[in-house]
Amino acid sequence: MLARERSERSEALAPLLLAWFTANRRDLPWRKSKTPYAVWLSEVMLQQTRVRTVEEYFPRFLQSYPTVEDLAQADLASVLKEWSGLGYYRRARALHAGAREVVERYGGKVPTDVASLRQISGIGAYTAGAIASIAFGAREPLVDGNVARVLSRVFALRSDIRSPAGNRAVWELARELLPEREPGRYNEALMELGATVCTPRAPRCESCPVRTLCQGRALGIEQELPVAKKKKQPREVHLVALVTRRGDKVLLGRRRPSGLFGGLWEPPMVEAGQGKKAGERLGALLGVDEPTLTLGAKQTHLLTHRKLHITVASARIRGEPSPASAGPYDCFVWQNPAALAGLGMSTLARRVLAGSRAPQPAGPTGVRSSSTNE
Repeated sequence: MLARERSERSEALAPLLLAWFTANRRDLPWRKSKTPYAVWLSEVMLQQTRVRTVEEYFPRFLQSYPTVEDLAQADLASVLKEWSGLGYYRRARALHAGAREVVERYGGKVPTDVASLRQISGIGAYTAGAIASIAFGAREPLVDGNVARVLSRVFALRSDIRSPAGNRAVWELARELLPEREPGRYNEALMELGATVCTPRAPRCESCPVRTLCQGRALGIEQELPVAKKKKQPREVHLVALVTRRGDKVLLGRRRPSGLFGGLWEPPMVEAGQGKKAGERLGALLGVDEPTLTLGAKQTHLLTHRKLHITVASARIRGEPSPASAGPYDCFVWQNPAALAGLGMSTLARRVLAGSRAPQPAGPTGVRSSSTNE
């Protein structure tokens, strides 16, 4: 594309986008507040999560922790409980750690500049740009999947956006295009366009406010853009989950803070098919004699990088479980059914319990059931 033509497209883009956004933006709960904390929370929740799901979780979480200080003072177990079912639990742990850092370093005031924001746990380039531009009106770009797709199509970018060079090119273009006025609204408009009109499949070009500027559409290659290498297929992992009870109590283990599902409670699980019987592995995990397993329902759970195949097993065990020092759990507890609703548990754990006909924790309505994410 010639430099002059690109410059003309750049100048025309912002006015068209902002006018369209004013008339067509969705009424979403996080748009009612532009405080830095609310923007931060919403952007973290929206990462790789459907808007409909976040619409339910965001107000409830904000009601429990209205300010950065409230979140910083909360214990991690309570935060994970509020996050329970939302998936990608690393986000919750990083958000909690970041809130404590903001209180300790900045007296509870979220910093205004991108450089300082990037020093806070869990805040990367995209989230920093969102907070700085939307909450503080700073002229800072942001690039997520929606923005990368819109810019790739409008300017017919041919480089792989997942490559270092391609990613850098999109960020440079996003910075170049930022208007002097209302950069935050402009960033929101770009994301909104990608989410509702310039979608990955079957973009609604006839409804696009910038269709006359779109070089990809003019060339007839809009559905081929953005260029991106295919993601690797998730690794297949086979697990056995043990649901064992004493009276009406069910045994749950708490995952160590680091690693998959860190800090969450679940029925003890081991990988299967590694040269040892599942019962032997579970006995070693719990520090008890090898239990005799009765195998039950099978389930599949898709994570970002793993596809989990879980066999739910039941058994009675002798002795008191004690976590191995190098194992994935830091404690085991016989939990009362009434206590389950107050624990931080993944959708995976809930489904395992439901599949065993053990008491199921009451979870938030609308929680995704076809997949779950760390």
